Amino acid sequence: MPRRLSPWYRLGTAALWPLGIGLTGWHYMWRITPLHRRELAGSPEEDGPPSLPPTLARDELQLADDGVGALFHRRYQVRIVHPELAAEELFERILADPNTVAPTEFARFRKVRGDAGHMAAADEYVVRMPGPWDGPVRVVEVAPTSFRLATLVGHLEAGQIEFRAEPAGDGDILFTIESWARSGDRLSRLMYQGLRMAKEVQLHMWTSFLERAVKLAGGRLEGGIDVETHAVAEARPVPRVAEQVAVRPAAGLCG
Repeated sequence: MPRRLSPWYRLGTAALWPLGIGLTGWHYMWRITPLHRRELAGSPEEDGPPSLPPTLARDELQLADDGVGALFHRRYQVRIVHPELAAEELFERILADPNTVAPTEFARFRKVRGDAGHMAAADEYVVRMPGPWDGPVRVVEVAPTSFRLATLVGHLEAGQIEFRAEPAGDGDILFTIESWARSGDRLSRLMYQGLRMAKEVQLHMWTSFLERAVKLAGGRLEGGIDVETHAVAEARPVPRVAEQVAVRPAAGLCG
C-alpha cells in the first residue's frame, strides 16, 4: 500500500483533533439552515451503488461489499436560486480545488495522486476530519458538472459518493451529493449506527459543503437542505437445518 501522508503530517493533524471537534460541535449547535430529514427502508435492487468504469484500477478499493452493517443510500440536495455562476462554471472551480467548498475547519481535501489544480479519473485524495482517521478516496468519474469518488482501504466507510449539479429551471441549479456506503469495519459501525456520532459529523460535513457551494455560486438557498436516507438491512445468513430422513419400514410381501 503506498504511503499517502507523511508521519509528520499525521502528527500535525492529530494535534488539531480537539480543535476540529470543538469547531464541529460549535457550528452544529448554531446551525440555522432548515434540514428536512427522512429515513426510509431501502432495497438492494433500487439502492445499490452504481457500477465502476471497467478501466478504473481496483487495487486498494474498499467498496460497499467490503463493508459491514447496513447499506445506506443517502441523498443531500439543495436548490440554488438566481446563481451568478452556471453549473459548469461552479464545477470548474470545485474540480480545480474541492476545498473551495469543503468546510476546511474540520474536513480538508489533500491531493496525494494526480496533477494539482485539476481533477481526473484515478486521482486520489485524503479527506482529513476530526478524529483518528483518514478518508482516502479515488476519483471514479469526472464530467463537466459532476464527479464520483470511491473509498480506499483505511476509510471510515466502504462505498461511493457522487457530487453533481443539474439545471432546475429559471436558471436555478439543483446541487446533489449522493452516497452508497456501509461502515468500513465494526468499530466504524458502532460509531455510525450505534453511537451515531460519525453519522452526525458526516451530516454536518456534507450539509456545510452544500451551503458553501450555494455561496460560491453567488445564489440563494431555497427551501433548506433535503436529506433522504434509504437503509438496506444487512443480509443475515440463513441457518442450515439438518435434514431429517424418515426411516420407513421395508415393505413386506403382505404389506
